Amino acid sequence: GVGSQGIIPTGSTDLEEALEMGIDWSLREGYAWPEDKEHCEEYGRMLQADPRKVSSRAKKRGLPQLGTLGAGNHYAEIQVVDEIFDLRAARQMGLEEKGQVVVMIHSGSRGLGHQVATDALTIMEKAMGRDNIKTNDKQLSSARIDSQEGQDYLAGMAAAANYAWVNRSSMTFLVRQAFAKVFGQSPDDLDMHVVYDVSHNIAKEEEHMVDGKPKRLLVHRKGATRAFPPHHPLIPVDYQFTGQPVLIGGSMGTCSYVLVGTEKGMCDTFGSTCHGAGRA
Repeated sequence: GVGSQGIIPTGSTDLEEALEMGIDWSLREGYAWPEDKEHCEEYGRMLQADPRKVSSRAKKRGLPQLGTLGAGNHYAEIQVVDEIFDLRAARQMGLEEKGQVVVMIHSGSRGLGHQVATDALTIMEKAMGRDNIKTNDKQLSSARIDSQEGQDYLAGMAAAANYAWVNRSSMTFLVRQAFAKVFGQSPDDLDMHVVYDVSHNIAKEEEHMVDGKPKRLLVHRKGATRAFPPHHPLIPVDYQFTGQPVLIGGSMGTCSYVLVGTEKGMCDTFGSTCHGAGRA
């Protein structure tokens, strides 16, 4: 919950490296499997991350929280496969039969990511006055992408995204350890493989079709997640023929859904879908 502390031992040097390396830090430290990286959006690491663009207050908040869920609509839930509508796609993800037990984890960058956003709001308010940018809501504070404020935010946001991958991979490690202890089998024997790890609340530079022409866009997925179609170069080899796994979490007791990205979604929503977990 709020202010909870994790059991993943983390010093200030570890945090700096995690902010830069993302899941590669988890791999190095033994908290993730090599194949986990292949099943993460951005392969678990945003290369433009710059820990220097994350404030000391944000780092202080994030230091004790690796491996924690947080509050709100975040959860770790043991689930059971109830229905399968596309057997081929489901089997490709390892979801092979009704009654199969799975675990879904919904969490992000914790207090660190929240502070990165709070810091940016203050800085961008000043930039808006300078550049004469007007919005009808303070929470929509913004800066020009190529401004110093814009570039600093994208670098800090990427570092927070890397922290989120480390956080989720740490919880995956803890879940695997718990199941292994209870069932007396290794996580590998229990087939505890990651289906997919998708980001939410993130802005990413991508190429999309606009008025029939390819265009580079900064796609903001706030309360949304990515949903790319089959054959897209940015999704794993394992899912090239099915499309990216799309995780729509339930709201603590209601059903969750595992879908796949489609070409129609790519055209209509810039390859995006809803967030789930109680959000429309």
